[in-house]
Amino acid sequence: MGASTSTSREGAPHGVAGEAAAITAIAELTKAGQKAEIVLIDTSGLGHGLPEKVPVLMKPGTYESATGIKPLLEQYRTGPERRKGVATVTTLAAFIDLVNRHKDAGSVIFAKTDWPKPALTAVIDYHDDKNAPRHGEHRVHYAFPVTVEFQAWIDGNGQKMEQAVFAQFLEDHAAELSSPFDAEVVEFERLFKATFAAPNELIDLSRSLEIHVGQSVKNSVRLSSGEGEITFAEEHTNRSGEKIAVPGIFMVQLRAFRDGGPVRIPVRLRYRVQGGAIVWSYQLYRWEDELQNRVSQDLAQAGEATELPTFEGQPERT
Repeated sequence: MGASTSTSREGAPHGVAGEAAAITAIAELTKAGQKAEIVLIDTSGLGHGLPEKVPVLMKPGTYESATGIKPLLEQYRTGPERRKGVATVTTLAAFIDLVNRHKDAGSVIFAKTDWPKPALTAVIDYHDDKNAPRHGEHRVHYAFPVTVEFQAWIDGNGQKMEQAVFAQFLEDHAAELSSPFDAEVVEFERLFKATFAAPNELIDLSRSLEIHVGQSVKNSVRLSSGEGEITFAEEHTNRSGEKIAVPGIFMVQLRAFRDGGPVRIPVRLRYRVQGGAIVWSYQLYRWEDELQNRVSQDLAQAGEATELPTFEGQPERT
C-alpha cells in the first residue's frame, strides 16, 4: 500500500509550506538581532554631575559593543554646551562690569596680591557654598598693569649708577618726587637715622652732580644731622672744592598701576666713593607691601561692587 501526500488548495505540500514559514521567521529574528539599538542607562548612584539617564548605542554582541553617542549628537549642537574660557580685561571697572554681567550664586573672586604679576580672577562657575562641584572653566582675569614710571623705579632699585646717569634719572623722574608728611618725617627719620629731602632739594642735588661730572671726590663724610657731605676737587687743582649736602631719604608718590590711585614709598639714598668717583644707588623701602595693600583695596572694591565672596590666593587649576 503506497504512501499518500496531502496537498493544499494551491497544490503545495503542507510540510513544505510550514518549513518555509519557519525559515522566514528565523531570518526575520536574525535580522532584528543584528540591528543597533539606543538604550538609556540609569546613572543612579554613580556620583554627581551626571544626567538621570545616559543614551548609548548598543550593537549586537558583547557589552564592549556599547558606544556613547555624544560625539554624534555634538555635530548637531546649535550652541555651546556651557560657558567656558577666560576673558581678559584691562581696567578694574571693566572687570567689575563683566563679572556682574555673568555672575551667579556660586561665583567668587580670587586675588594674587603679591609681586610679581598681581591679578584678580573671577571664577563664574565656581563650586557653590553647598559643595556641589562645578567646572570652574568660565573666568574673568584682570592683571594689574604697572605704569611705565613705576617700572622704571623698580628696574633701578638697588642698581649702582655712575654720577651722570643718576643725575639724569632724578631729572627724568622729578614729577614723582614728593614732600614727606609730618608723620612720615617722624617715622622714617627715626627709623633710618637720616634726614628727608624735599623734591626741590633733590633737583638741586641732581644739578649739582651734573656740574661736578668728571671731577674727583676730595672728601666724603657723614654729618651728625644725618646728611652726607661730599667735597669735589677740581680736576686740575686739589686745593679747592665745593661741598654738596646729600640727604639720606626722600619720598616718591606715583601710580603703581595704570588703573588706580597713587602709592607713597620712602626711598633710601646711598652712595659710595670708588677710585675718586661716586657710585649712587637707591633702595625702595618695602615697596612690595605698598603694592599688596593697593591690590587688597581693589579686591575689596571689586567684592563690594559685585557682592561676591573674595579670597586672597589662586583658584584650582582646570
